[in-house]
Amino acid sequence: MTESASGGGSAKEPGDRGRTTIEGGVVEKIAGLAAREVVGVHAMGSGSGLSRTFGAVRDRVPGGQKAAVSRGVKAEVGEVQTALDLEIVVDYGVSIRDVARAVRENVISAVERMTGLEVVEVNIAVSDVKLPDEPDEEPESRLQ
Repeated sequence: MTESASGGGSAKEPGDRGRTTIEGGVVEKIAGLAAREVVGVHAMGSGSGLSRTFGAVRDRVPGGQKAAVSRGVKAEVGEVQTALDLEIVVDYGVSIRDVARAVRENVISAVERMTGLEVVEVNIAVSDVKLPDEPDEEPESRLQ
């Protein structure tokens, strides 16, 4: 017996056959990159100078870049929704409220567009302020 498209059968379109799952790490990377695009965000993750130094070293080690992209981001991912926690360091002189709003908007837009998940919340913790006279704490890499 042949089913017709209008016969109320259970034939599915090819794009609807199967299931797609999105891991938390994928959402974390997307959110981390989107947050870094916002003017006024100096860094992601812990604000202490020592932590930033270790992070800079880790970023330069082969394979360390994967962790760097999602540093400062934690995602809880369900089947259709996600919630995000971000930890950022802002540049001195910017409006923290405006930066946080811009980060939320950019992260929500990127995550929803790329994953199709609904972002239910983006919590932002500002852990430090980068002062203008503070040197960037990225040591020169010994690796070549």
